[in-house]
Amino acid sequence: MKLRVALAQVNPTVGDLVGNAAIIQSTMGQAHKEGAHIVLFPEMVLTGYPVEDLALRPSFRAASARAISELARQIDKDGYGEITAIIGYLDQAPGGPQNAVAIIQGGKVQGRYVKSHLPNYGVFDEYRNFVAGTSTMVFRIHGVDVALAICEDIWPDGGVTTQIAARTPGLVLVPNGSPFERNKDDVRCALVAKRARQIGAPLVYVNMTGGQDDLVFDGDSIVVDADGEVIARAPQFEDGLMLVDIDAQVGTSTPDLVISETPTKIDKPLIPGIAPRLDDREEIWQGLVIGLRDYVEKNGFRSVVLGLSGGIDSALVAAIAIDALGEKRVNAVAMPSKYSSAHSVEDAQAMADATGIHFRIVPIAPMVDAFMGNLILKGVAEENLQARVRGTTLMGISNQEGHLVLATGNKSELAVGYSTLYGDAVGGFAPIKDIYKVDVWALARWRNTLAISLGHTPPIPVNSIEKEPSAELRFDQKDSDSLPDYQLLDQVLTQYVDEDKGFEALVEAGFDKELVARVIAMVDKAEYKRRQYPPGTKISRRAFGKDRRLPMTSRWQEVHKN
Repeated sequence: MKLRVALAQVNPTVGDLVGNAAIIQSTMGQAHKEGAHIVLFPEMVLTGYPVEDLALRPSFRAASARAISELARQIDKDGYGEITAIIGYLDQAPGGPQNAVAIIQGGKVQGRYVKSHLPNYGVFDEYRNFVAGTSTMVFRIHGVDVALAICEDIWPDGGVTTQIAARTPGLVLVPNGSPFERNKDDVRCALVAKRARQIGAPLVYVNMTGGQDDLVFDGDSIVVDADGEVIARAPQFEDGLMLVDIDAQVGTSTPDLVISETPTKIDKPLIPGIAPRLDDREEIWQGLVIGLRDYVEKNGFRSVVLGLSGGIDSALVAAIAIDALGEKRVNAVAMPSKYSSAHSVEDAQAMADATGIHFRIVPIAPMVDAFMGNLILKGVAEENLQARVRGTTLMGISNQEGHLVLATGNKSELAVGYSTLYGDAVGGFAPIKDIYKVDVWALARWRNTLAISLGHTPPIPVNSIEKEPSAELRFDQKDSDSLPDYQLLDQVLTQYVDEDKGFEALVEAGFDKELVARVIAMVDKAEYKRRQYPPGTKISRRAFGKDRRLPMTSRWQEVHKN
């Protein structure tokens, strides 16, 4: 028996029940034109995801419950009631909120399934407030028994997978809200294939798109057959509707709900497609662009502003902003001091000329001199004053003109505390806070190469990429005066921050003891700075914030003194 399933890879907004319902209705219309029998939407698509502590508000839970019932009626009124829609929403139980999907058909919510596996780590710590489901759900449509699971339900071995397998369904549907991480798509695909083989049925995995706060969702929806072979795969990071005709066994279990016993026939079978995978650099770029775009759009900002120093970090952030919003919505400010080199302003001007962004020069020397005339500041205090004057300048422009300020710090700097609170750390969003310095260079070169391949002018000046990094807060200053070489530093940081290796493990891995001790000390002392840094797009497994939080006050010493 063939069922035509539509995978709705869409981009909802948290809390926008009306807007999200409109996306669902529009998608149902497309699916109806294509003759779909089932439309599968992502996890909590009606409320947006993740809702975090909005889930604790009875008013929000009640509004979601009302909205799903009204949506069922509206879908039928629109003329799509014969299609079965699987729609994620927030429900409520006596013990608290529930992550649920509604089975909608004929203008009614015919049944529901509640997520059973509730992870409580990293970005999923919201599930501390949720109530888990206690049973599986199998419904019959056109004679095929279809099982439901939600996202993490299929991640652990045993559990929900074993329960579903015991019920011998002909098809498994899995709605997801799975955030993007580097190299995660291969892990997902392998897991989906494994679960299909264990259950002995085709499995349909749909994922949402778009950005939500510091998360970005990459779509990459997948359909595999009972042997785990991929038969269809949607593009990454793109909104759209993917339709697949799936061979499923008829009447294989005892369903909880019967929608239709009558087999159906597909007159014009579809030829499934498998979208090509993006390489690592392009995946990251798309994630950063969409994360920034949706943060700006969904929060109602019309434009952004950033300090364009002529260095690689600010140039990369500007390029991301251009791709996300268009050059006319990007405002750059060069803020030279008496320590700034001539090429700094020249490189910033070159980028502005090449891309068409709004650009202005605001010298900070008079403002710094005014401070210094009233305060006695020397050394690092004087250096930080310059950074804070720049931060104040950007925030003043933001207040006056309504732009969102973008912070331009990278993960290497955040890790070791190489930033100034209320200076370069100001802003509303930090696009590259989860990107190590070595990846900053790699992405800049990749973006320029892409521009050349398309016949465009490369956006990032070569000099910004090739010159030695410097904060230019004193004469002849270089990052290497304060930090190890970035190529080496980032290797240590990757293993200490992302992989949680301790001092002994890092030394055993071949790193110099003094270097390891120095880097660990810098990282552990900088937690208070990271807590005050703006949000930014998460692209790694251990981004600073929800994924990795150290106590700000702690006497634990990773490096013990003899």
